[in-house]
Parts: sequence; C-alpha cells; structure tokens
Amino acid sequence: MVFKPQACNFAQKLRIVGRTKFSQREIDIIAKLLGRKMAGNRSQQKMVRHTLRTVFEFNISDFNVQGKAFGPADLHDAVRRGAIRVLDEATVESMRLRHAEKKRHEETLAQAEAIADGEAVDWQAVQREWEEYYAQHPEEAGPAVD
Repeated sequence: MVFKPQACNFAQKLRIVGRTKFSQREIDIIAKLLGRKMAGNRSQQKMVRHTLRTVFEFNISDFNVQGKAFGPADLHDAVRRGAIRVLDEATVESMRLRHAEKKRHEETLAQAEAIADGEAVDWQAVQREWEEYYAQHPEEAGPAVD
C-alpha cells in the first residue's frame, strides 16, 4: 500500500478563529486599518485590532507569524497565497447574514438552556407578568413615564 498525503488547505492546518473570506471592499478597508495600526502608538494599535476583530472578524494571528508585525503588504500576501479569499459583495453579505442568524440561534438556545437549568430568569416572561398585573390593577401602576 502506498501512502498518499492528503491535500489540506491553510484553514485546516491552523485553528482559524476569524473569517477567511472577504469582499474586495473589506480587504481595502482592512489594509487601510493595518496601515494605521503600523503608524499608530500602542493605544491606537489596540483600537485598530479591536475594530478588525469586532467589525470584520479579522484576527491578525490567523495569518501571521507570532511576534512579527502584520501590515497591508502581509494582508495582500495572504490573499495571494490563498489564505484569504476575496469574494463578491453579495456572497460575503449572504455569508454574514447566515452567520448572524446562526449566532442569534445559538444565543437563544443558550438562554433557553440557562432558564431550564434555573441559572437565569426569562425576563420576557417576567415583563409579560408585570404588564398583565398592572393592566388588571392600574391604580398600583403609578404615574406614566415618558
């Protein structure tokens, strides 16, 4: 039997935390932010990294060598070598919407599980109970707040 190594892509070799697929517009903005990071002081660098992680789900550590600065040239190199894929706007938007829906679903499941385990209170059910009570006892509701 002859051993044939299986092909594996960059994302499978390393644990990728953020996205690896972006639109060209996103790549352009990320490149500008990386340029600002390279030119900024420590505080500005932290703000840029935070923006990259939260707005674009872009984690520098997914694409660079530990301890090495990562700038716009490194971003474009990652695109050239295929670690980052550039897709059209519509595809990226569709992926973003699916991801957001999945995240909302996971949060809803986690909340339901916490309520079922007695670790959290269903605040929406409590709100409905309060509204029903004060609808039946308007004299106890107090003055209206604008």
